[in-house]
Amino acid sequence: MIARGKSCPTKSGSSARPRGSRSRLGPVCLCLLLLFVAPAALSQQTPLQQVLEQLDRTAASFHTAQADFLWTQYTKIVDEKDVQKGTVYFRRSGNQVEMAADISDPTPPQYVLFTGSTVQVYQTKIDQVTEYNTGKDRAAVEGFLVLGFGGSGQDMLKSFDVTYSGTEDVDGVKTAKLNLVPKSEKVRNTFDHILLWIDPAQGVSLRQQLFAPGGDYRLAAYSNIRLNQKIPDGTFKLKTTGKTKFLSPKG
Repeated sequence: MIARGKSCPTKSGSSARPRGSRSRLGPVCLCLLLLFVAPAALSQQTPLQQVLEQLDRTAASFHTAQADFLWTQYTKIVDEKDVQKGTVYFRRSGNQVEMAADISDPTPPQYVLFTGSTVQVYQTKIDQVTEYNTGKDRAAVEGFLVLGFGGSGQDMLKSFDVTYSGTEDVDGVKTAKLNLVPKSEKVRNTFDHILLWIDPAQGVSLRQQLFAPGGDYRLAAYSNIRLNQKIPDGTFKLKTTGKTKFLSPKG
């Protein structure tokens, strides 16, 4: 005789569940699975996504940057390299970014300033400032300037097709190497692709290489990078003389 309300043992020794009853264990296990497994799956980002998010975080808190630089301009047709050394400064001013570069080597020094929509190049040897109005191309010029220095990952994706090219050591830092191809045909006529070596800890570029279609390239290496430190206002003004000539080329 079987006691009412109890299930019958099966051949394996376990109890057979009465027909029509439902187990609450299945839904509970499913909830636990979603609770612990789903967040882990969502957090599995690609290396590219991780780098772009770090750039976003750096851009969100970016105010200033200062770094020592080594700029190398290679001209293929004559197989020559022109090397410049100095210090570069960046500052966010409202919704725009200003840049100043003090080129100390070779001497005599030169200065480059980008504010508003104007690029100024001051050649102290001949005491002359050449001014270039970027006009409607201002956003594109600024976009190049802030690559890896205050520019966000999302803004980068708007202007470039970005791919992750692995990691590479730069001055002892394991950097993330990104390859950028401009979406604009006009920009590609100037630089058909760009390589960036990003320091994932700081969210800034330690090296940039811009390739022109004809084989020329511009390589920039940065060191001694300081973020969000006070930069004197005078840094973003040219220290000209009373005899300085100003030229504004047309076209």
